[in-house]
Amino acid sequence: MQLFSQHPDNPNYAGPASRAGTEEHMDIPQHITGLRCTICGTLHRPDSGLLVCPDHGNEGILDVEYDYQRIAKTFSKEQLAESRDFSQWRYRPLLPISPTTPAPPLSVGWTPLVAAPALAKKTGTGSLYIKDDSRQPTGSLKDRASALAVMKAKEAGARVITTASTGNAAAALAGMCASVQMECVIFVPESAPEGKIAQLMAYGANIFLVQGTYDEAFELCLEASSAYGWYNRNTGYNPYMAEGKKTSAFEICEQLGWQVPDTVLVSVGDGCIISGLHKGFKDLLELGWIEKFPRLMGVQSAGSDYMWQAAEQGADVLTFPAISAHTVADSISAGLPRDRIKAARAVAETGGKWLRVEDEKILAAIPTLASTTGIFAEPAAAASLAGLEQAQQSGLVSADEKVVLLVTGNGLKDPGATIRACSVAGSSACRIAPNIDEVGKNLAAGLKHDC
Repeated sequence: MQLFSQHPDNPNYAGPASRAGTEEHMDIPQHITGLRCTICGTLHRPDSGLLVCPDHGNEGILDVEYDYQRIAKTFSKEQLAESRDFSQWRYRPLLPISPTTPAPPLSVGWTPLVAAPALAKKTGTGSLYIKDDSRQPTGSLKDRASALAVMKAKEAGARVITTASTGNAAAALAGMCASVQMECVIFVPESAPEGKIAQLMAYGANIFLVQGTYDEAFELCLEASSAYGWYNRNTGYNPYMAEGKKTSAFEICEQLGWQVPDTVLVSVGDGCIISGLHKGFKDLLELGWIEKFPRLMGVQSAGSDYMWQAAEQGADVLTFPAISAHTVADSISAGLPRDRIKAARAVAETGGKWLRVEDEKILAAIPTLASTTGIFAEPAAAASLAGLEQAQQSGLVSADEKVVLLVTGNGLKDPGATIRACSVAGSSACRIAPNIDEVGKNLAAGLKHDC
């Protein structure tokens, strides 16, 4: 692969400005008013090409700001209702992309919002819905962000796009790049589940299995993108990733007939999904399409609970030190959440709560969710249910609330974890000879038993 020369004659070399994180070729949509630093509040011009605030380096996460009055003149709920585009691009006027930039051909977004009465009864919830993003093209919510990343990279004139990931964001990027025949370079910890690595290989990505943690892979990706001029899709670095993920909030509200749920629970690693949800609900509030925020509850594994720890101690997440993260829910394993400032605001500004659940509870939630709804989630995605069960036990969610659980990834991403979870729950398969008497003998002991 011809990706690694730093020589300016190399067609993959994007020049000094791009190496600093700029986007020289970008056609800025007129409804974007600026990029605001989440640390110092400086509003940078939308055509600055910045991905982070230059005054704060890689920590200077930016937030995209919009001219909502301008958007409202040409975009309404009534117009949206007439759209036949059942993908996340039905919300294109609320996204930071040029009207002329083509989207990847894979259908991203507009995943079902599934009513879950059996699970609601089991958990003591008034009404419960599952936003099932396990049905995305590559099997996770990260497709929403990666599709937008490919479009922004093309607007920037980039030839190569890169990301660090525990697996899902990498698979999403690799799949989106494959669909448009764009080169991508992936950095993942070598401990990533085989199912996710298999996806990367099948999509034809350039893969680096890093002998270290996700946080180390993240830093290496930042260094490599700067050295080689690649467009960086990293969560919690590229401000447009939360913009892609916010479309899940748009869909939840539209699919509920613009009735806002009382509470939304989502698992949290780097913090970009929950910050994206917050941004999506904020957009709709600014447009007057909804009247309130739902409470956003971030669910973390006890083995990767940075945000929970910081909240419990009343600490500033900008300076709170990194932790050592170890959890079966690899997709939410992050010792230093990169989008932690916006994630903290998402919970605080909506009156939400940070929840901490043990890995055993996360694993147990996989078969519970699957057997009551038919939705098969990977550990990180099932963590939202484990969080709901804890919130109910703690009195944080009342019995008459309307609750949405965001399921972020498909269980086939990590089948090994599911087998372990089901074994603990007492579920197994009967091994029998090909004989009808064997079937009857085992049925006599009951349909669900250890064989």
